[in-house]
Amino acid sequence: MKVVVLALLVSTCLVQGRQLQQDDQGTLWAVLVAGSSSWFNYRHQADVCHAYQILHKHGIPDENIIVMMADDIAHNSENPHPGVIINRPNGPNVYEGVLKDYTGLDVTPENFLNILAGNEKAMAGIGSGKVIKSGPNDRIFVNLVDHGAPGIFGFPSSYLYARDLNKAIKKMKEENKFKEMTLYVEACESGSLFEHHLPKDINVYALSASSPSESSYACYLDDELDTYLGDVFSIKWMEDTDREDITKETLEKQFKIVHKETTTSDVMEWGQLNINAETVSTFQGSGKAELEDYGPFYPSDDPCLNSSVSNPDAPRQILRQKIDQALSAEEADIWRKELEHLNNNRKFVRDVLRDVVYVVAPDAVIAEQMLLNVGRTVNDWDCYEQVVESFHKECFNLGWNPYALRHLYTFINMCDYGFAPKDVIEAHQKVCTHPPVTDIQ
Repeated sequence: MKVVVLALLVSTCLVQGRQLQQDDQGTLWAVLVAGSSSWFNYRHQADVCHAYQILHKHGIPDENIIVMMADDIAHNSENPHPGVIINRPNGPNVYEGVLKDYTGLDVTPENFLNILAGNEKAMAGIGSGKVIKSGPNDRIFVNLVDHGAPGIFGFPSSYLYARDLNKAIKKMKEENKFKEMTLYVEACESGSLFEHHLPKDINVYALSASSPSESSYACYLDDELDTYLGDVFSIKWMEDTDREDITKETLEKQFKIVHKETTTSDVMEWGQLNINAETVSTFQGSGKAELEDYGPFYPSDDPCLNSSVSNPDAPRQILRQKIDQALSAEEADIWRKELEHLNNNRKFVRDVLRDVVYVVAPDAVIAEQMLLNVGRTVNDWDCYEQVVESFHKECFNLGWNPYALRHLYTFINMCDYGFAPKDVIEAHQKVCTHPPVTDIQ
């Protein structure tokens, strides 16, 4: 069986493959996507780079891999080791040799969907131009890593809706563009990308880092780099792959191990679950690879879990560490001001949202219910997408300002309560008169 991999790191990678000894002569493709930018979000690109190394060392050639990522970490001014990205403390350089098919402004949900669908015409002149050219006997592995929200996966300056992702997958199935597909998604509320969307009978199997209504978690806060090096779910599945003979380990076994070890959030499986009887190598490459003796750990000694925080709290923890490690009172004061600035920016988002709700809500009691009822999943998708799109355009770009994603549940509440989308949109236009802002973490 040939092997093709597509990886997108927001950043993305695409791969076409080598012969595999399996039940047909299809091709294996893999897609890896890192959907964020900035040093605060170092971990997302580190996860994707590590995933690339896994696929590469398991026999997938570079010409068959597509990577999408912002690529602003390895040579960032805050990186004391230019050209180096690590995914665990004192770990290997996972950036070495990574493909850069789509970087910077080319990391968009539109490009990702065109790459997935094999739309060469749409990708002509963009990045490497590589797309998945899969057929009815081929398998596809997709790994998405970034911030999320109910029904949303983030990109550096935009976002992907759950309905658009699943519509693309269903169309690919209708056009016989794959035999089987597996998706591993690292993001807050990542389960919402599949709940009520992904059919159980189209040969697609997915794992989400969290349930539809909870955060995923960052881990490995590095003392030197002052940023998180990985995300718990991603670390757990990749460290498992690194230490296992994946030609013998099934997807079911990997899921059970990762579910048990990821104690911070509820890792869930979706779609056609009987696919998990296949080996991990069926989707991550069957080439012989040197195994790594790293983990598993006893819960009390697990360096990933012991350093883990919910993704929304990661920026604050990073700044608190900078304060604690400051070499002088003056330096500590600088980082305290940065933390105060971050908290003020977050308050600004909440204040704007509060003003929007109070413009629409008939009284304070209802307004507060809209603001405080968290952990919601989407019911009225038409309403939700309309008001989120308006919020993104009028108030806070959801790619540039990840913290704004944390408050989209308010719009789920407003839609469920029965507020008309046009009224919410008019409130956005009335309240959001501030200049464009960026980097509200």
